Amino acid sequence: MMRVKKAVIPAAGLGTRVLPITKSLPKEMLPIVDKPAIQYIVEEAVSSGIKDILIITGRGKELIENHFDKNPELEIRLNRTNKQDALKEILGISNLSNIYFVRQKEALGLGHAILCARSFVGEEPFAVLYADDIILSEKPACKQLIDVYNEFGLGVLGVNKVSKSSISKYSSLKVDLIRDNIYSCSDMIEKPTESQILSLYSVLGRCVLNSDVFDILERTKPGVGEEIQLTDAMKILARDKGMIAVDFVGKRYDMGSKLGIMQASVEAALSHSEVKEDFKNYLKQLCRKL
Repeated sequence: MMRVKKAVIPAAGLGTRVLPITKSLPKEMLPIVDKPAIQYIVEEAVSSGIKDILIITGRGKELIENHFDKNPELEIRLNRTNKQDALKEILGISNLSNIYFVRQKEALGLGHAILCARSFVGEEPFAVLYADDIILSEKPACKQLIDVYNEFGLGVLGVNKVSKSSISKYSSLKVDLIRDNIYSCSDMIEKPTESQILSLYSVLGRCVLNSDVFDILERTKPGVGEEIQLTDAMKILARDKGMIAVDFVGKRYDMGSKLGIMQASVEAALSHSEVKEDFKNYLKQLCRKL
């Protein structure tokens, strides 16, 4: 069985839920203290053993490519001014991994974005890390899924429970417990109505797939929102071959929502080596006024 050494990060969405900032700035580049959101996701993939990463972009996303590219002028300036720590950090970004880019030329949905990665993936298994989801955990969420893939050889879904009132915004999975936080998944539905809910477990930001998903995506017709839904393709895999669902350990932040962005920023600042103490004191003072 081939090991998972490639990852795909779909980052072509317009970010309409967090307008107006995304009119000019890709939501993937929104700062979490001093790093853009997408850097957290790339670092998670690298920490999970991924060697090659493909980022699916769209119109107006050039800033993402620039961020992971070298910047000779800045590097020279930092070196001349003896800012070696900053220089080391900047060089580290451009050397994180082998990062490639391809543009999704039409906004036809997440399933179509993944299909754009077919030539990059080839016949290998690959991880998918949704650009909207930052997951902070001691053991990377992506690595948690890869370890389970290495055991079962089936597609693996990163899941958590969501509330009944919000399940209609996500997907709903039919699952049966295997052990601990690992489940078998035999069916799923995207954005279910109340009568269609299979469970409160939903795919949240991470999965590991085999390359056979591409043939299914080629045949998948537009679904919810008139877009090609990755969930519709994974549903066929779940029904035909079965998939594995992992209730991953970690804190997820929805970077497609304004509240999620603020939560990620605040909690990341509370653990940031440079600002955590001053920021903690600031919050304490602020909370006294609330």
